[in-house]
Amino acid sequence: MFELIPYSGFGSLGRLRRDMDDLWKRFLDAEPGLPALRGEAPSFVPVVNVKETDEALEVTAEVPGLKPEEIEVSLTGDVLTLKGEKKEEREETQGNYHVVERRFGSFQRSFRLPMEVERDKLTAKHKDGVLLVSLPKAKKQGATTIKIEAE
Repeated sequence: MFELIPYSGFGSLGRLRRDMDDLWKRFLDAEPGLPALRGEAPSFVPVVNVKETDEALEVTAEVPGLKPEEIEVSLTGDVLTLKGEKKEEREETQGNYHVVERRFGSFQRSFRLPMEVERDKLTAKHKDGVLLVSLPKAKKQGATTIKIEAE
C-alpha cells in the first residue's frame, strides 16, 4: 500500500539551508583578525584604542613593522582617518635552500570625533610599533549674551 521512498530533504529549500549553514560556518570558524570568508587574502588591520581624557582624545594604533612614512593621519571635518600600507619582504639563503617571502597589506580606519578639537595642536608620534595621535579638545566657549535693541 505505501512504498518506502528515500528522504532527500526539502529539495531546493534543503539546498538553501545547507548553503546558509556553510556560510555561517565560514564566518564562525575564522581566526580572530583574519577575514572570515575563505579565499579572501588576509589584510592588515591595526588594533586601535580611543581614550578620552580631560584635555584630549588619544588614539593609539598598533602598527608593528610600519615606518612613520608608511602611515598617513588626516582629519577631514570631524572624521579622523588612519591609513597605511605594509610591505614586507624577507629573503634567506642558507646551505642548499633559498626562501623569498613577501607580504603586503593596506588598511584604512576612520573614526567620527564626538567633539570639536583644536586643529592647530594635533600631534602624532610613532614609537616601537605604536602610533599615538593626540587631539586636544577645543575650549568650550562660555555663554554669549546678545543685547536686544528696540526699534
